[in-house]
Amino acid sequence: MRPGLQQSTGLRQELKVNPRLYQAMDLLYMPLLDLQQHLKQELLTNPFLDLVEPEDEDDESADADEVPEAEDLAEPETAVESEPEKTGDDDVDWEAVLLDGFETGGQREEHEQREWYEPVTVDTKHLSDHLTEQLSLIEMSPREAILADEFVGNISDDGYLACPLEVIQRGVNEWLAAEAEERDAEVTPFSDDEMQAMLKIIQELDPPGVGARDLRECLLLQLRAAGHRDSMAYRLVEESFEELISHRWSELSKRFGISAQEVQSAADEIAKLDPKPGLRYSAGGDNYIIPDLVVDKIDQAYHIFLNDGNLPRLKLSRAYQEIARDKKKFDTESKDFIASKLNSANWMIQAIEQRRQTMLKVMHYIVDRQRDFFERGVQALRPLTLREVAEAVGMHESTVSRVTNEKFVQTPRGVLPLKFFFSSGLATSDGDDVSARGIKDQIQKLVSGEDTKSPLTDQAIVEILQQTGVQIARRTVAKYRDQLGVLPARMRKRV
Repeated sequence: MRPGLQQSTGLRQELKVNPRLYQAMDLLYMPLLDLQQHLKQELLTNPFLDLVEPEDEDDESADADEVPEAEDLAEPETAVESEPEKTGDDDVDWEAVLLDGFETGGQREEHEQREWYEPVTVDTKHLSDHLTEQLSLIEMSPREAILADEFVGNISDDGYLACPLEVIQRGVNEWLAAEAEERDAEVTPFSDDEMQAMLKIIQELDPPGVGARDLRECLLLQLRAAGHRDSMAYRLVEESFEELISHRWSELSKRFGISAQEVQSAADEIAKLDPKPGLRYSAGGDNYIIPDLVVDKIDQAYHIFLNDGNLPRLKLSRAYQEIARDKKKFDTESKDFIASKLNSANWMIQAIEQRRQTMLKVMHYIVDRQRDFFERGVQALRPLTLREVAEAVGMHESTVSRVTNEKFVQTPRGVLPLKFFFSSGLATSDGDDVSARGIKDQIQKLVSGEDTKSPLTDQAIVEILQQTGVQIARRTVAKYRDQLGVLPARMRKRV
């Protein structure tokens, strides 16, 4: 073939997603607080959107003591405003505001004059701040202060030194060399002795164990700080750390000439130490969960409610609708702007209502499917997949995934993520299925109630579960046990 440009025709099918469809997907995905912020932003940017005032919500003025039915909450809410009432809009030149792109001195509708007060979390002192404060109380030369600051900057959130001493030394010496070149001066690089001396200072700071380079050193630092340098616990960590973490009590008792019970008692003291001492300062603040849905049991029936009372309720702005009706006053550009914003406002109101209906529909099916869980607990949880819910409610599987992602529901059994109700299943001897989450709960309870001198092996757990009708393999039990953070039977054994 000769090289060159060629033209050809062909037919092909393409699926193009409307930008508003992407926005609808995002609305489904948003948790309650994110959606709340998004709607507030929409109120600020779209003049055709307004807040529904309490006096406009005639349907919600019923007696507060009357409990609404779940079906009533599933009814679509009226997005069209009630009959026009006298407001302060007559004092504002809305036409000028609209034509000037909202840059005039006129005021937007009343909701823009309001202020929303969001709860602000109080930041706690970070580990680096805590260490820096302690170092400021120690008399050091400017050179030592530079090195101390370099060490603090290389301590991770869990309190460990994040890189080897050689790397810290190379980095601070390169910085010194660059400073010396800029100032045309001579400086002495930091020596190995200076690095070791500063490491010792850092490791004597609070919390005990900070500045350690591995778990073994972290435990040793904490035992030294507690004055237990001559204890058996210190010797076990210093001399036989690998055997200690492998729970080889008999081997350790022979090596140190003590009983297995004494070895285990020393190991119990070590287990009380903090393997990540820095997290007490580095951990973030409390994360409060606001559930998106509420499941309540009323008269032996489970009712579902949307917890969207604090969500801005939207309606179309009367003032801007009146202006938009007189199209003769506007040029083509203004008409396009009005049409775009009005359509966007209508779409937003519909999308929010669709989100509400979708969440209620999905939650209704989950409650119906998992009724035994609400009655008896985790062991009665039934297997459930996204596909099953999608087929039952007539939606796409990806839509159900977005609805359940990062959403929480308040139930009589606590606040739970919607993903909690989804898990794979195992067959039972009577032909029913049981949730994998329920099996994990049974394994956890079996281990919690076992004889510590003769802990249950994975095979023993298999046999116990099979007696209850659950068909499960030993490797599956081992996998679930690992996911629960439960050690093997050999390492759970007490002497």
